[in-house]
Amino acid sequence: MAKSQALQVHSARLWDSLMALAQIGATAKGGVRRLALSDLDRQARDLVCGWFREAGLSLRVDQIGNVFARREGTSPELAAVATGSHIDTQPSGGKFDGNYGVLAGLEVVRCLNDAGIRTKRPVEICIWTNEEGSRFTPVMMGSGVWAGAFSLEQAQQAQDATGMTVLEALRAIGYEGEFACGPSLSYPSYHAYLEAHIEQGPVLEDAGIPIGEVIGALGQRWFDVRIQGMDAHAGPTPMDLRQDALLAAAKVVQEVNAIAIAHHPYGRGTVGSLRVEPNSRNVIPGFVQCSVDFRHPNLEGLIDMEARLRDFAHRLAAPYRLGIEIEKVSEFAPCQFSSLCLEAIKESISALGLSSMPIVSGAGHDAVYVARQSPSAMIFIPCKDGISHNEIEDALPEHIEGGANVLLGAMMRLSEH
Repeated sequence: MAKSQALQVHSARLWDSLMALAQIGATAKGGVRRLALSDLDRQARDLVCGWFREAGLSLRVDQIGNVFARREGTSPELAAVATGSHIDTQPSGGKFDGNYGVLAGLEVVRCLNDAGIRTKRPVEICIWTNEEGSRFTPVMMGSGVWAGAFSLEQAQQAQDATGMTVLEALRAIGYEGEFACGPSLSYPSYHAYLEAHIEQGPVLEDAGIPIGEVIGALGQRWFDVRIQGMDAHAGPTPMDLRQDALLAAAKVVQEVNAIAIAHHPYGRGTVGSLRVEPNSRNVIPGFVQCSVDFRHPNLEGLIDMEARLRDFAHRLAAPYRLGIEIEKVSEFAPCQFSSLCLEAIKESISALGLSSMPIVSGAGHDAVYVARQSPSAMIFIPCKDGISHNEIEDALPEHIEGGANVLLGAMMRLSEH
């Protein structure tokens, strides 16, 4: 696959590690169900941490359960070059989301060990806690606490559907660490952080390109839209006298789509949830709540998308005699990744003779939070049909290998400066 980079990953070893990890929480359809801080998560952590120790890495665990595996450099006082991701999954997740980033990092270390190479800077591999957010919220919890996006106490007191807190779950699986969260004098912000990941979208596969240079991540704004009309009998109520909340909601769905199209090529708009009341076959809906998810690579775009939605709702309410409220429930600023990291990625790609393209991540990743503290970037590889967060999620071994080789070359470059 590669043309001129001397050191290469052991492709079969990386693949075998991925498949071994995928057995923990394996589902009948070939996916993985391994929720954050569950006993299956403990088993997966134990397995990967065992591999870290076998590779000669020292381990520390912080108070939110993030795991850091360190390979010392010849100048251990220097800030480390890091990589990593997460190993928790969606309830019906796949083998590669998150897991690839952690195990590609392990393969980088194994390759350095095989070649007898000791880097100038220390190298670290991170396992971030509860990236998926499917059991506990907020999402990207471990990296968010590390980066100071929210407090340790807020994260530790988050509850799952049964009322168990994150702190209780950490203690139950034995991964409540002693180290303070975030950079410190002993472990300062990283010199650079890279994260390898499947794209979770169809762009690379559609273009026939094996590597994405991730230049940033879309900002996000989430809203709850509440539309108040009037319940009424479906038969006796004439069409022109109705206060149909669902009819208005349908127009909101169309407008959200139109707003995103107007912000081509990176604008995104999604209505993913609708709650209709009274939800009866022969009653005109008197209330609807729907979600709106807007994404854009720059703040100005997000501001405009929100303004258009609010203006549309204002114009819609009067003719339909409705009350419409819009509440912003979550917000992530757009992220621009580091030129230092992207240059190292590009040099590695060139040395390997691979084709690549710049790409913007439509999803949130731990690297987005880490970038608040350290220069960061991501490396994407294609996934089959762009499908992720699904048991049929898949990636080709040659793409797995190619992305890991790019990671290896970039980390070696960054660790020598």
